[in-house]
Amino acid sequence: MTTDRKQRVLGKRVLITGSGTGIGREIALEFAREKAVVTIHYAHSETGALSALREISAAGGKAEMFKADLNSVEETRDLAARAIDFMGGLDVLINNAGITMNAPFEAVTPEQFDTLYRVNIRAQFFLTQAVMPSLMESSGAVINISSIHALEGFPEHSVYAGTKGAILAFTRQLAIEVAPKGVRVNAIAVGSVPVESYTKSLPGFDPAELGKLIPVGFAGRPVDIARVAVFLASEDARFIVGQSLVVDGGTTSWMPFSDAFRKPFDGHFGAGYVPGL
Repeated sequence: MTTDRKQRVLGKRVLITGSGTGIGREIALEFAREKAVVTIHYAHSETGALSALREISAAGGKAEMFKADLNSVEETRDLAARAIDFMGGLDVLINNAGITMNAPFEAVTPEQFDTLYRVNIRAQFFLTQAVMPSLMESSGAVINISSIHALEGFPEHSVYAGTKGAILAFTRQLAIEVAPKGVRVNAIAVGSVPVESYTKSLPGFDPAELGKLIPVGFAGRPVDIARVAVFLASEDARFIVGQSLVVDGGTTSWMPFSDAFRKPFDGHFGAGYVPGL
């Protein structure tokens, strides 16, 4: 871990869901680099969460990790209580946890639909509700992690895209309700940022090839999202409320005239997390 940061969130108490792997893990590390106190949440990725905890501790940071199944509102609320108890309050909530799946629209089962909506949006809603009193006390911030799937279509992602679109609407609505109470709410719509699930789910995946399809010429890295999250949590963003920042290398700004939407999608996301995959 490096220490040459501006430390814009020095001493802030931060809870990051789904921070055992991928973008969430890097968000936890980035907040720790800027001297925040961090609560790491995981549901399955204990090894990744533990490695992040050890890295933060080795650098002199303060962190703890808690397991919770976000399918359960009871466990979600318990996570809020444990995080607040550990940190003595809360300044920043990062609603990062989410799962994806791909399936043709006509093949989606009710159980699969419910699983994604429970984890991707219901958990965000009730976790935010549970921590809101603490955020009001600290004039804190909420950052919801969404996706460019909320803004553009892609084959076999009807359920996932619906949850990510719901996050953007939830962000706007909640921001207006709690801004007068001192809490800022924003979202990040994440573009192509390869994480562990890419290599597991896409045969022969090559980040360099993906980068060729993105206007900026390369795929994003988890740290690209983490640094935006730190910015939104800091006083530098004090006048940004109810917005969804698109961080995608220009992907949503171009017109992809191709027939890719006519072809079956050859990825297999969701195995191990979504029933029936």
